[in-house]
Amino acid sequence: MLSIVVLISGNGSNLQAIIDAIEDNKLHAKIKAVISDKEEAYGLERARNAGIATFVITATKGEPREAYDERLRSLFIEQNPDLIVLAGFMRILSNQFVRYFSGKIINIHPSLLPKYRGLHTHEQVIANKDTEHGVSIHFVSEELDGGAIIAQTKIDVKKSDTVATLKKRIHSKEHKLYPQVIDWFALGRVHLHNETVMLDDIKLPEQGLQVKF
Repeated sequence: MLSIVVLISGNGSNLQAIIDAIEDNKLHAKIKAVISDKEEAYGLERARNAGIATFVITATKGEPREAYDERLRSLFIEQNPDLIVLAGFMRILSNQFVRYFSGKIINIHPSLLPKYRGLHTHEQVIANKDTEHGVSIHFVSEELDGGAIIAQTKIDVKKSDTVATLKKRIHSKEHKLYPQVIDWFALGRVHLHNETVMLDDIKLPEQGLQVKF
């Protein structure tokens, strides 16, 4: 069975969606541990309620990113997961860390990448009067939100939409798409080959598989 470690920084709603999918037998994986860089992250409580081991690795004042990531890397080597899942983890991982776990780290991002990398994606959609918005799941690379895209799902932007309504609608899509993509890993369907995503041994386009819910 696919073993995963989930990295979080906050509320952990995507973590909860993964936990629920496993309990409902929709995701054939086991969460070995949940790790947070924030002691107050509510996602840690979600993990404990599900009987999952939790770890907190906070950054010390003035600590270089590489030093923090080396502590994180040591824990991952100890846990030895098949897949590292970023679910609202707000730290940027060092290039050395990403290279070490290349092809084994995925992230979820609330935009139709390559548009709107980084933060405040909903605000940018509203400001630019976009007609569509969405979610992307991608392999983590040394470039921020620039790794090969595995899958996307879209929503139409309504004239009445606000940042709050967009965020709520996007979250509902995230909670469906992330467990589904992780299950592709569990079933051995998806992998990274020469910076290209392969699904069922078929090369996916640059924007990944377009999934509808």
